[in-house]
Amino acid sequence: MKKMSSVCDYFVIASGTSTTHVRALSDNIIRTLKAKGEPVRHVEGEREASWILVDCGDVVCHLFLRDTRAFYNLERLWAKAPQEHFKELKPRKKAPLRRKTKSRPKAKKTKRSRRSK
Repeated sequence: MKKMSSVCDYFVIASGTSTTHVRALSDNIIRTLKAKGEPVRHVEGEREASWILVDCGDVVCHLFLRDTRAFYNLERLWAKAPQEHFKELKPRKKAPLRRKTKSRPKAKKTKRSRRSK
């Protein structure tokens, strides 16, 4: 993108499966950048969340619903720009949660006296 646009050096284009998912992607990018002290210059489209643009200066992130991404097809629009494709990462398997159970106090053993008949 560096040679093709003065707006930014890189585009990141990603898809979410729902508006909630797209918002979560955007929130995670913003939270991570702020935690690292990196600027977030502008965010666009959060209300509808079918296409959220996060302007990070040299990098602009486009986060789409799948249908919206197919409709606008930015990859075709910027087809002459060098591209890198990344495989979708599978979620890591989490260790099963161990439930904390309250242990019952052990019953005290007592000697029973035998009754004589």
